[in-house]
Amino acid sequence: MGATPDPGVVVRGPRLAVDVGTVRVGLASSDPDGLIATPVATLARATSTKGRLPTDISQVVREVQERGVGVVYVGLPVHMSGAEGSASDAARAYAVQLAQAIAPVTVRLVDERMSTVSAHHALQASGRSGRRHRQVVDQAAAVVILQSALDAERASGRRPGEWVTIDPAQHAPVARGGAAGDARTTVE
Repeated sequence: MGATPDPGVVVRGPRLAVDVGTVRVGLASSDPDGLIATPVATLARATSTKGRLPTDISQVVREVQERGVGVVYVGLPVHMSGAEGSASDAARAYAVQLAQAIAPVTVRLVDERMSTVSAHHALQASGRSGRRHRQVVDQAAAVVILQSALDAERASGRRPGEWVTIDPAQHAPVARGGAAGDARTTVE
C-alpha cells in the first residue's frame, strides 16, 4: 500500500458538500474538474440511531461511493465575528462521524458564514416563496458551500478548510500529532 496522499492537495475528481442542519442535511456535488456545484438532495436528519449509523450519514456514504468523491466539505457555521457556537459543535461532531464512515476519503470543515442567507436570497430571486423553498434551501446552501470551496481551490491550489482526521485504530478523532479522543481538526 502506498503513502497516503496529502489531503490538502487538489486532485481531479468529484467533490461533495454537506450543509448540516438540525432537521435536514443538504447535499451538493461538483463535476470531476471542480468547476461548478450542483444540488443533489435534501435528507432528513436522523434523530435516533440505536447504535447504528444514522440514515442521513448512510445516505451521504452512498453518495460518496456512487460518485467516486475524493473530498467532502462540511459547512462550519460560525458567527459573523468568527466565534463558534453550539451549531459549530454539532457540525464538527457530524464531520467526525462522517469522516469515520467514509475513511479514507477526506472530510474538511469550511466556513459557511452566510451560506443559508445566500441560498434564501437566490431562491427568492428565482421566484420561490419561503414556504416552497424550505425543502431545497439546504441543497442550495450546500451549493453555496461547495462553490465557495471550489473557488478557493482554484485560487490557492489547495483544499480549503480544516482537515478532519481520525485515528483508524481507535476510530477516535485526532488532530495530527494529537492524542486519541481529541475532537479537534487540523488546519493546513
